[in-house]
Amino acid sequence: MMEAQANGSQPVISVKGMCTGYAGQPVVHDLSFDVMPGEVLCLLGPNGAGKTTTMLALAGELPLIEGEVEFAGVRKNAPLYKRARNGMAYVTEERSIFKGMSLRDNLRIGGVSVDEAVALFPELGKRLGVRGGLLSGGEQQMLTLARALGRKPRLLLADELSLGLAPLVVDRLLNAVRQAADEQGTAVIMVEQHAHKALGYTDRAIVIRRGRVRLDLTGEQARGRIGEVEQAYLTSAGGDADAGEADLAGQHAARSAENNSAG
Repeated sequence: MMEAQANGSQPVISVKGMCTGYAGQPVVHDLSFDVMPGEVLCLLGPNGAGKTTTMLALAGELPLIEGEVEFAGVRKNAPLYKRARNGMAYVTEERSIFKGMSLRDNLRIGGVSVDEAVALFPELGKRLGVRGGLLSGGEQQMLTLARALGRKPRLLLADELSLGLAPLVVDRLLNAVRQAADEQGTAVIMVEQHAHKALGYTDRAIVIRRGRVRLDLTGEQARGRIGEVEQAYLTSAGGDADAGEADLAGQHAARSAENNSAG
């Protein structure tokens, strides 16, 4: 349906044998993949499978136990704020906005043009003077994504972008992500709860269970095997360890959102 742009021969991010977790205890094991410019990769899996843990490690919020991550051809150990300066954007499920500031000021402090944000999401145009905390959930996530994409990142990490949002809003957000990949060459790694919907916008899909890759498919293959993919996605990973991983990952993601809300 959609192919990644062939606008670069080197991957934007390369993950090789990555093992990461919490307090030295591995949650994600031996994860390897490349993402090219203009390519959208979707990570799927049940709750507690290790998806958010993977995103936190890629963003520099969790240390690696084994393996390596190369961003733009350079091995990275830098924290998120330094990676952001080098072209990485991280959108968490926490909707990283300043709730006491107006929508306009949220864009301004992020160094993003109001005109560009409104062009991406026209519905924000009439809400520029409204404080972030008074925006709807969909408007808050549109603001978060507009601020991330407005900085023309080389890599976008989007964790549960559509969490708790109406289907029409989800389509708007996923379409904006696809547009950034196609028009700006942004490489994208996203975690999505709406597997069926997300696969309509992706070039590749990796299904993770219990911290290990179970399926690695092209977008076309994943759409053709949607029943199998959804079964693997919807089935609980099971066990108290998985629930604990989900809680720890959520705590780390929340702190990341607070510490990097200006980015």
